[in-house]
Amino acid sequence: MQVTQTLAEGLKRQFKVVIAAADLGSRFESELETLRERVNLNGFRPGKVPVAHLRRVYGKSVMADVVQNAVNDANKKIVEEHDIRLASEPKINFTEDQTVIEQVLAGKADLDFSVDVEVLPKIEIADHSAIEIIREVAEIAQEDIDSSIQRMAAANRPYSPRGANDKAQDGDKLTIDFVGTIDGVAFEGGTAEGVDLIIGSGQFIPGFEEQLVGAKKGEQKVVKTMFPELYQARELAGKAAEFAVTVQEIQAPGDQAIDDELAKKFGLDDVEKLRDAVRASILEEMTEQTRQKMKRQLLDGLDKIYTFDLPSTMLEEEFSTVWRQLTADMARSGQSFGEGEEEKAREEYRTIAARRVRLGLVLAEIGAKSNVKIEESEIRDALIARARSFPGQEKQVFEYFTKNPEALAQIRAPLFEEKVIDLILMGLKITDKRVTRAELMDDDVPEAEEKAEKPKKAKAKKAE
Repeated sequence: MQVTQTLAEGLKRQFKVVIAAADLGSRFESELETLRERVNLNGFRPGKVPVAHLRRVYGKSVMADVVQNAVNDANKKIVEEHDIRLASEPKINFTEDQTVIEQVLAGKADLDFSVDVEVLPKIEIADHSAIEIIREVAEIAQEDIDSSIQRMAAANRPYSPRGANDKAQDGDKLTIDFVGTIDGVAFEGGTAEGVDLIIGSGQFIPGFEEQLVGAKKGEQKVVKTMFPELYQARELAGKAAEFAVTVQEIQAPGDQAIDDELAKKFGLDDVEKLRDAVRASILEEMTEQTRQKMKRQLLDGLDKIYTFDLPSTMLEEEFSTVWRQLTADMARSGQSFGEGEEEKAREEYRTIAARRVRLGLVLAEIGAKSNVKIEESEIRDALIARARSFPGQEKQVFEYFTKNPEALAQIRAPLFEEKVIDLILMGLKITDKRVTRAELMDDDVPEAEEKAEKPKKAKAKKAE
């Protein structure tokens, strides 16, 4: 096998590979002998099938396997001898001349092909000590716990039917049917039956619920309102609409005491246990928010430090993923690009993809050089947590991930990333800043920036 490098341009490499016909022939004969030992054909004793007969019956398929194995060996040789870390699978370029292909498969011509590969960039780990991190810290106020429990109580309060002549009041639960129209034409998603609506909850678009105050059971009302300018369904945004509403049921809210009975509705023994659980939940939420803000600062700092060429294949793959998610989200919400908006959005999300790939490569390099490892027990615990998020389907989810290496990588990747993040943070100056809970939870990050926070986990691919 002769391998010659013919191109080294940026992260792109190309190699010419020539495998002599004699070498292919030797491999072919060896494969036939192996096949002879295990094949069973009518009319022949095991291991006694003439090689000439095997050549006639299986010759082309065996030679095809020989060629594929030779290509795999060539890829392995290229990676090992040139110390290459692949950014993507090698691209094999064979001749399109059918005559030559037939001669190769017949063992009468050398196998001649080229291999295009793209390598991962060499990343020198920089000094990160100049990155300063602000850790926002907030205390849990008693009123935060009380308001959370009050919301839980309100969501679980009992309702009882009002009298036939009673009018609906603010806070009542109504069961309604409605048909929505714009300019007299019903629109998609504007018709429903048996919908529960609590007046004053803000469940419906502005102006809808208020017009049902004073309605009676069985009454039909026409509710006139307007969709917000920023409504998620772009085709409805800013448009006036009418809803023909039929009130099927009116129920008045009762009182839900904050006591042990309320706690038992949530599987807890008493109200004190409920308060402890709410405090723990708030603390967990605040801790996660603090970490996410620290992580964002760290990634912003790393993004400013590292600049290097990105593998085009990884960049295009990541952009395709981000863009596909964006367009799917838009389709689900009925949104579309305005005139001239799509190209601008493509540029914005290509920048996001580049940042994610770059940070992914940086974190992967730091993790590799720091010998960061993910234990099997950590993967198992994360997998169990993932499975539990699908009640009733835990077994199927668990089996899917354990039997699918690529899916299991989705479990491992974030664990690896978080460990590397922790490792870097340990070496940085972190300054605590006291804030209110509202300030901590305030996170007015644009959607595009939020997507950019998620680094692409890089994996060095090996030739087979």
